[in-house]
Amino acid sequence: MLLLVLAAPLRAVERPLLVCYGDSITAGYNLPAGQAYSGFLQKDLNALGYHYRVVNSGVSGATTKDAVEGLPSVLRLHPAVVIVEFGGNDGLRGLPLAATRANLDQVLRTLQAAHIRVLLAGITLPPNYGPDYIRSFGQVYRELAARRRVAFVPMIYSGLIHVPGTIQPDGIHPTAKGSQIIAKTLLPALRPLL
Repeated sequence: MLLLVLAAPLRAVERPLLVCYGDSITAGYNLPAGQAYSGFLQKDLNALGYHYRVVNSGVSGATTKDAVEGLPSVLRLHPAVVIVEFGGNDGLRGLPLAATRANLDQVLRTLQAAHIRVLLAGITLPPNYGPDYIRSFGQVYRELAARRRVAFVPMIYSGLIHVPGTIQPDGIHPTAKGSQIIAKTLLPALRPLL
């Protein structure tokens, strides 16, 4: 006699989420789907045997104030790790550094309070903003990374400098090639969080 046992289907084990939370650099401004750094990061993590699902939560034009306002949507995802990449639009608009610092600090504190591991990705500004402002702008990231003890990449574009074909004609946003390099730039600081 043949017995058939009906069992509830096994639910696929959900992979932990890695959320890339940022502005147009994260969103992949003017790039085809999958060509933002998050897409390349997913490929790199898969190749290395990490079982994370990378989610792109980038919004073009977003400031650090927008980052604070968007936190509830990130928290609803219950990510294990979040890459925080904001501030460039604050700097380009000449917003007060104190506000940028306070907003980024709130983002980091909120994520940490939810027991989410964080990688803070810094950016710099074009030379015409002047060395003093650029230096102070970069210091915001360094101070927050040290204070909150989060993983840190001081300059998300460090691997793109002097590499042809990595920046779009607007002089600001990465090409697909640039996004691929950004993923590789983030990986060493990210891996200890996984």
